Amino acid sequence: MFILTEIIADYKLADFLYDLVLIGIAYGYVLLTILIPVYLKKKDIISKFIARKIVHLFAGLVVLIVPFFILPLHAVFIALSLTVVTYFSSKDSSVKKLQELYESIGEEAEEKAGRLEGPFYYSISITVLIAIFVVLAPDRLYFPICGILIMIISDTFASVIGKKYGRIKIKIAYTGTQRTLEGSLVFFISAFMLCYSAFYFFGFFNPVNQHFLTYNLVFAYALVTALAGTVVELLSPSTIDDLTVPVAATMVIYALSFIT
Repeated sequence: MFILTEIIADYKLADFLYDLVLIGIAYGYVLLTILIPVYLKKKDIISKFIARKIVHLFAGLVVLIVPFFILPLHAVFIALSLTVVTYFSSKDSSVKKLQELYESIGEEAEEKAGRLEGPFYYSISITVLIAIFVVLAPDRLYFPICGILIMIISDTFASVIGKKYGRIKIKIAYTGTQRTLEGSLVFFISAFMLCYSAFYFFGFFNPVNQHFLTYNLVFAYALVTALAGTVVELLSPSTIDDLTVPVAATMVIYALSFIT
């Protein structure tokens, strides 16, 4: 909180103009990652499953821009506005574009609710994590970034590989979801690579305005975050894993940082 207060106190017009450019880039990027797969689905060029995975895979990558904001509070408002969009995207929405978004990427498990539950939890988790760290630890934004990246990329890879190549089934009764060993292994390996890259770039190689990490911490944090994310993903129902995976993985590694 003290660090954020300092940033606000020193914030100048030139800083705002710089951040304004980043805000435009962020919204433009997210808009493209949503409109393009929706258009392709409407033209039957891709399936609903592929359209959803494209949105899931690319839209959330906008979090990589967060550490470059001079006042990262702007990122919270961007994430919050996108959460509102997903909340009102439903089959009964009075806004045609939001109805089309639901029709293009909604999945069978969401038909009863009639709204985009998965993408809503996806947006909520990004908003909550970014807000918490912007306020409490704006110099350690690599923690939520890692949690969000494994939700975005590892979950997508695990789902695709698990459906196509999964042979060894893992079924946990209360989740109502069947995972595969192959999918979980892909999740762990990709999560480790993603976390290692993010911790290395933002914390070791080019920390920008982030707290410096030693190489040993980069490796240890990546390993623990990947393991925590894999376990939580395995134990979570598919409708809420976009919320449980990033939040749990981030909080586990953040808690560990207090004792390392």
